[in-house]
Amino acid sequence: MDFKLDEITIRGTEVAYYIVCKRKLWLFSRGISFERFSDYVEIGKVISESFFKREKLKEVELNSSKIDFIKFSNEIIVNEIKKSRKLEEAHIWQTKFYIYQLQRIGINCRFGIIHYPKLLRKVDVELLEDDKNKIEEALSKIEEIKLLENPPEIKEKPYCKKCAYYEFCFS
Repeated sequence: MDFKLDEITIRGTEVAYYIVCKRKLWLFSRGISFERFSDYVEIGKVISESFFKREKLKEVELNSSKIDFIKFSNEIIVNEIKKSRKLEEAHIWQTKFYIYQLQRIGINCRFGIIHYPKLLRKVDVELLEDDKNKIEEALSKIEEIKLLENPPEIKEKPYCKKCAYYEFCFS
């Protein structure tokens, strides 16, 4: 499916949730969010604020998404800050989605960096031609999930207990 720019109403967070948990994606898309009650989310915010104080272009809004910060060289470089590598695949695809969105509006951007400051590690991310097809497939599937009448079934995963939605799903 070929998406037009004005059709992309999917947020980067939703791309990450699509990788992590379809149920969480569905709930989040309905405005049901428990992030503000989560200690893990709060820790992530503190890490972001502590380690990247000097960055000027923080929380850059792009359509309905927010990029943690951007840097300029010959092109824009997307930067995301994460607490842990446990959900790294989701972090990579969220970053690739931001690069994809920037490219769609004609901005020169091919790379991103995911920062794990507490681990003193970073991961370079590049959006490849094949990734664009995968993103478009994911966007189509995300739209299908968001249109479901009921949330997808619970699929317990190793990281569920640290999820902000854990009590909602398992109580």
